[in-house]
Amino acid sequence: MTHQDLPQTIISMFHRRVRESGPARALHYPVSEQFESITWDTLAQQVRRMAAALQELGVRPGDRVVQLSENSPEWIVCDLAIQMARAVHVPLHASLSAEQIAYQVVDSEANIVLFGDRQQAALLSTAVHQLPTGLTFVACQPGKSRIRRNTVLRMADLMAGVTDQAATAIEQQALELATADDLASILYTSGTTGDPKGVMLTQRNFVSNTLSSIQSFDLRPDDFRLCFLPFSHVFARTCELYSWIAMGSELALAECREKIVRNCQELKPTALIGVPFFYNRLYQHLMRKGTAVHSGSLQRLLGGRIRGCLSGGAPIGDQVVKYFETQGIPLLQGYGMTEASPVISTCTDAAYKIGTVGKPIPGVKVKIADDGEILAQGPNIMAGYWKRPEDTARVIRDGWLHTGDRGQIDEEGYLTITGRAKEILVTSGGKNISPTTIEILLTEDPMIIQAMVVGEGRDYLSALIVPDPDALKAEIKARGIWVFSKAGAVSHPLIRELYQQTIAQRLKRVSYYEQVRRFHICDQGFTPENGLLTPTLKLRRDLIRQRYATEISTMYPDSGVGFAG
Repeated sequence: MTHQDLPQTIISMFHRRVRESGPARALHYPVSEQFESITWDTLAQQVRRMAAALQELGVRPGDRVVQLSENSPEWIVCDLAIQMARAVHVPLHASLSAEQIAYQVVDSEANIVLFGDRQQAALLSTAVHQLPTGLTFVACQPGKSRIRRNTVLRMADLMAGVTDQAATAIEQQALELATADDLASILYTSGTTGDPKGVMLTQRNFVSNTLSSIQSFDLRPDDFRLCFLPFSHVFARTCELYSWIAMGSELALAECREKIVRNCQELKPTALIGVPFFYNRLYQHLMRKGTAVHSGSLQRLLGGRIRGCLSGGAPIGDQVVKYFETQGIPLLQGYGMTEASPVISTCTDAAYKIGTVGKPIPGVKVKIADDGEILAQGPNIMAGYWKRPEDTARVIRDGWLHTGDRGQIDEEGYLTITGRAKEILVTSGGKNISPTTIEILLTEDPMIIQAMVVGEGRDYLSALIVPDPDALKAEIKARGIWVFSKAGAVSHPLIRELYQQTIAQRLKRVSYYEQVRRFHICDQGFTPENGLLTPTLKLRRDLIRQRYATEISTMYPDSGVGFAG
């Protein structure tokens, strides 16, 4: 296939797939604990009708359309319909708080909000007083949903009112008029330095990264894939959703996180794309059962047909990678970021080295700056941050994306990550979290004078808490607690209960993955004198982690997997 033959937009890629694979089964999805399926032809009919319905609602090329939903067939239909209408898709994570949802809806200047079920409707109801008037709300899944005193339209009703002529016409317009430079989506970062920033990704960004990723990952048309990562994250969007369209394989949507293994055993996928959290759980589950050393135990757990797995979103331990290797299932680690659509490099079957994130994918260049920062260049690099030209200019200089991560490239061309972006935590579930934001919330309480959040590569966040001594003394006196030392005070059950309540109260408005699950109360503060603060009173995070290594380790005991099935 020549370069001229390659699709230039998401819709041209989808059109080609439907033309080549129309009557074949495309998507499997759960309905009442069973899986139903639809063909490419049926999917295309729904996409055309929804695109025409959006146009009839007033959506014009370049308009932003927000979608707040868990994975579902409707999520896929809406994404492709927005692309077909030549509008801009703004997917919001279903785990966001109401305040975060309101910020991103307002910042994107969207006029239409598509949402999934009653849970998302409840979030929008909570946020509605912060949203602009005149928004159009569309419920995409069956069932009654209400948003305080707002009219809620139904996706099914909108599609039913579309004529065949209108549906055909809008697809033809997209094929003729959409270009590779058109803005396809705005995806918001986690707000590591202040408010979240909207990453603008074009049609070229997505299509180029999709095709290069397929080539690197050795994805095949006869693959059967089980998807459990949220499509609102760019990793799943590119490497699951769009690669499925490009390849014409079959894709199944997992029922829920708790049933991933059961779904694997039922559907028998051939390839999995996940984050370290999932692979760690598989390893721990087999270790606890005592079957980890048995040949084929991992393969049987995953349905019996897995030929390879891909891990991204966060670093994964070499021990888990090596275990998968001993079980005959390659676990390939990659590296990327939202601003790169997202894949920058990956290990492959042909180029694989444990401890690295592989080599740059086709079309992407990587180099290391003099200070060790990883720089990337290619057709996958974002157009910029939405309405933030100064932020864009800071990270894209002379055509190179400055990732903020530190790394090394060895003599064979393999990239190793030596340090994460400054003051970012990436959990084992692939969530990018700003510890500073959470620490500020915690230290706004009079009971907490200092806090440091930890959780890099972990399943959840924990925190080191330094009490305000005067406030703590006052509480001890008011509660009539008998203690005889600082250590006795911070370890007293009633004091721990007090701080548990305090932390929960301070973080009640952040998303679930930003919650602090465990904490340790320190009996001394972080100061320049003990080396734990800089002269400008900034946390020396590495030194604090070293000083409190024992306490941190106790906050992450081995926990049960709790697999269903």
